[in-house]
Amino acid sequence: MEHHWVSLLPFLIVIPVAMITRQVLPGLFAGLLTGCYLLKPSLFGGIKELVILVMDGLKDGTNLKIVLFLYSFSGLIGIIKQSGGIRGFVEEASTRIKTKKGALALTYLSAIGTFTAPSFRFVTIAPIMRALLKKIKMSTQELGFVIETTATPLIVLIPVATAFVGYMTSIVDMSLENEHLSANAYRLFISSIPFNFFSFVMILLGLYLSFFHRSSSQPMSEKEDVQSEEKEEDWHTCDPAVHQDLPSKPWNLLFPLIVLLFFIFLLTWWDGHSHATSFIGAFVKADVLRVMVMALIVTLIVSIVFYRLQGMKIASLMEGFIQGGNELMSVIVLLAVVWGLSATTDHLGFSGFITAHTGWIPHAFVPAALFVFGSAVSYFIGSSWGTWGILMPLGISLSQATGVSMPLVIGAVFASGTFGAFASPLSDDTNTIARILNLPVLEYARYKLKPALIAAGISTVLYGLTFLMT
Repeated sequence: MEHHWVSLLPFLIVIPVAMITRQVLPGLFAGLLTGCYLLKPSLFGGIKELVILVMDGLKDGTNLKIVLFLYSFSGLIGIIKQSGGIRGFVEEASTRIKTKKGALALTYLSAIGTFTAPSFRFVTIAPIMRALLKKIKMSTQELGFVIETTATPLIVLIPVATAFVGYMTSIVDMSLENEHLSANAYRLFISSIPFNFFSFVMILLGLYLSFFHRSSSQPMSEKEDVQSEEKEEDWHTCDPAVHQDLPSKPWNLLFPLIVLLFFIFLLTWWDGHSHATSFIGAFVKADVLRVMVMALIVTLIVSIVFYRLQGMKIASLMEGFIQGGNELMSVIVLLAVVWGLSATTDHLGFSGFITAHTGWIPHAFVPAALFVFGSAVSYFIGSSWGTWGILMPLGISLSQATGVSMPLVIGAVFASGTFGAFASPLSDDTNTIARILNLPVLEYARYKLKPALIAAGISTVLYGLTFLMT
């Protein structure tokens, strides 16, 4: 079926189903099933092909590293929660911060130690800020906005030790394989970071709002304001990670993060130093994904010993690890379906069709159009990871067909998913921060939408200008 229009059908199914159901997984599964029946059009042929392609994706060595990394990483966070590390950090910080500037400075500086995942930042920073809300004299909506600008928009720009790195690299690698390219996926991800314009603009807007803008927003209603005041002192109920039943030990948070960062940098150098002639060259030559998995395993072992010396029971630590790891099972299932969908569209000749039929598109429009289209998709499905999985194969194919810079296109796709994670009322980020800060989700999402659209508009212009300058 090479160069055939039917190779578009899986993607034409994915997006509307995801938008209608407001869930990305049903859309991806529907697209995968459609593609499999196009490949094997018999009663059970499509189902058999689906099982084969998904299993092939899960058996791939690189994909298995990603699954191990994601589960182990989330498991480590689960152990940190169980040990009282997050509660201890929150309580310690909330007693030391007295002013608005101090609270905001902590929000930004804490990114150094809590950049690993958006949810991790929310459960460490949002309860602190909620406890200090009266002192810092900010509206709750503005506070949520400031915290969110240092979550996904920041984390997608960090190339090591985050929950995003393995997934983002995997999506690029999968799309390269569809094009039969042998480029290094991680290096392309690094090269694309400067072109994630939406993230940079949102961070700058957050800084402006934090330090140079006087908020005019008011509590959303008298009833909600009263409820917020009633719950303000009892911030321990805002998330299980800071619940009063847990111990309060801030070093149980800081120690594992320090160990993880130390071993990532040490093992990255160790893995690449025999293939390079310089210190910096060793970091370039290393297999970063393998190194991060190794560093995680070492950190888990060291952390468990550290917690055992405090008298914590192995059963409790294992419970925290399993509960934490299971929180990312939905992402692992999502990845398995994305890998299967990618293989399906490759067999249907999607890459060849794009190459043969996109010559009419003005090259200058490709990055901006991808960003705008991806932003719309991510807003309606509320998933950055789902958007990346849907659009990255299309982006890489368009880059090959039109000759547009691949890092620029990859950056545009990642930026579009970041928009949805930040602005969509369906995103995990919006719902998590709204729950912790006791905000109505839809009203809070509307509050964020205007600055998000301004940032998206600036980003669209920047993609056009960047193409013209390159």
